[in-house]
Amino acid sequence: MNVTLADGLVLLQSRLPPAAQRELWASCRELAEGPVPMYTPTVRGGRKMSVGMLCLGKHWNALTYQYEDRRSDFDSLPAPPIPPRFAAIATAAAADAGFTIQPDICIMNHYAAGAKMGVHQDNDERPETIAEGVPIVSVSLGDEARVVVGGLSRRDPTFPVMLKSGDVIVMGGPSRLRYHGVTRILAGTAPQGTGPGRFNLTFRQW
Repeated sequence: MNVTLADGLVLLQSRLPPAAQRELWASCRELAEGPVPMYTPTVRGGRKMSVGMLCLGKHWNALTYQYEDRRSDFDSLPAPPIPPRFAAIATAAAADAGFTIQPDICIMNHYAAGAKMGVHQDNDERPETIAEGVPIVSVSLGDEARVVVGGLSRRDPTFPVMLKSGDVIVMGGPSRLRYHGVTRILAGTAPQGTGPGRFNLTFRQW
């Protein structure tokens, strides 16, 4: 079921069936443990994030907030390519929400119990892409997450959205730069064949 939460903000509930969730989870785990492994980024000021991260297509540098081909803030290994089946999920979900995306970046984060993501904007892509309202497509797998979504200013009030395994949320057009964050992971809620924890895949177009 598709739920429009605001103009350009669409929640596609139960977008991925259980078998697809299990398959995608296994692929994420394989990538995370592969030759370019998932790691815990250190952001500006020296603080470590509470999530594990692996960038596909291009690497997001947590110190410079810029994209690059190799992860120069960690081990200089090249960002692995996005698997075509991953990109196809994002492209189809965006289309169902009324948008077009050619995903060339996928940021894969793993949230263990207790992990969070502070309220932020996804604004490190090209100004032209952002101005066109090309969406961010976010896929949830594993444990349920409590996400908060705000407006275009950090001072705007937020509202909660519960994301379950298989849900996809699309933020595009006038909602492209909405502030959002992850406040809680509900441990033990992952469907069989996924978890523990939560994988979140956010697809972007550079």
